[in-house]
Amino acid sequence: MSEGSDRKLIFIFTGPDGSGRKTVADSVGTTLGISKVISYATRRPRPGEANGQDYHFITQELYEQLDRTGDFIESVVINGNRYGLRGKDIEQSLRQGGSIYLILNPEGAHLLKELYGDQVVRLFIYADRRTVQERQQEAGIDADIVRSNMGQYETAIAYQQHCEHAFENYDLAHTVFDISNTLENYLQRNLVERD
Repeated sequence: MSEGSDRKLIFIFTGPDGSGRKTVADSVGTTLGISKVISYATRRPRPGEANGQDYHFITQELYEQLDRTGDFIESVVINGNRYGLRGKDIEQSLRQGGSIYLILNPEGAHLLKELYGDQVVRLFIYADRRTVQERQQEAGIDADIVRSNMGQYETAIAYQQHCEHAFENYDLAHTVFDISNTLENYLQRNLVERD
């Protein structure tokens, strides 16, 4: 019998913009009862996004104040907006709820892997170029941002080889099912004896 119920793992969902990583991550998190750690962003919410659910949407001034005091372990500028992740949010969530999940771009996923080592499991979510472009357009994302994201597509796809797992995302239910089963192997919550 294996004892894994107290494992405090950091599951990072990454991949190209438009791959569906957010939808997949939130569905898997809900299915498995894993807490989400939310990043901070200086941009306005996009259609369908909610403050405190997708990002903590904050002012540029507040972001700069947090950045100056060293609150962010990751801070990036994407399409003129700033995004940051607070180390104390990760630590607090791990203490309170065990394993956690985050949704990050490949650079953020790489940084957390360097900081937390084997505690981090990266899940690369992807779809072909045309599909991710169509998804962003259907979501009502500004055409200039879609163009910029598509300019980063090949770089994002190349990160797949560094991740512990990769999942094609064309059928949401199938993808969520596969990932949930994969993560249950890490969480080892069913404590079943295997021969």
